[in-house]
Amino acid sequence: MGTASTTLAHWLTTPLGEYLKDREQAYFDETVADIFGFHALQIGLPECPLLAQSRMVSKWSLDYDPPADIIADPHGLPFAENSLDLIVMPHALEFTDDPHLMLREAWRVVRPEGQIVISGFNPFSLFGTKRYFGRGSTPPWNGNFITLYRLKDWLTLLGFDAVGGRFDCYIPPFTQDKWLRRFSFFEKTGDRWWPLTGGVYYLRATKKVIGMRLLTPAWERRERRKALAPAARAREGLTTMHRQDTASTLDR
Repeated sequence: MGTASTTLAHWLTTPLGEYLKDREQAYFDETVADIFGFHALQIGLPECPLLAQSRMVSKWSLDYDPPADIIADPHGLPFAENSLDLIVMPHALEFTDDPHLMLREAWRVVRPEGQIVISGFNPFSLFGTKRYFGRGSTPPWNGNFITLYRLKDWLTLLGFDAVGGRFDCYIPPFTQDKWLRRFSFFEKTGDRWWPLTGGVYYLRATKKVIGMRLLTPAWERRERRKALAPAARAREGLTTMHRQDTASTLDR
């Protein structure tokens, strides 16, 4: 993944790559700002600050090589189980030989109700079409494009619930900036008329644990007890009155 991620980062400096990077940055900026917690991790593409708008206290990028904050293998994350609140994975699954293991590691370190946000190239798009016509040896066309429905199946088997996402980048994959600008209207028309054919997709999922009981903060439990106290006293009063009425009836 290290070399592949580096070459992908280099491709992102091309006109088409810059176009895609700007759109993905906008999506991640909007999405991570609404996910709360303390610890967030970005796997791959450390050159792109996709956690910039996150409000979490601790934010790291992880990859095989600098400029990542943590130099490590994403198939064996150096974090304890249930220790992270958010993981973002920009095209990480497409440039690894074992995407299942990478997802299992993400599952292991994300806490219950924590989230992952994934971006990937859509094989059923103009980007996917270009990949099949002699471009398979250069990035990003040499990546293993994963269909959205297959990715959803993998996440479901692990225990994630998909909670959001969308398609993006409907523009034909031109290499020149002038053509990208000229065909930018494809973004609106594509989202309206052929919404499943965007060049990339985003998927947001939450870790679920069957049988898990979420504990609310102590202050919240105290407030709830205070709120329920009048109702409890009223029920006790009704019960006492009912007992007195029953006793009176028996005395007669």
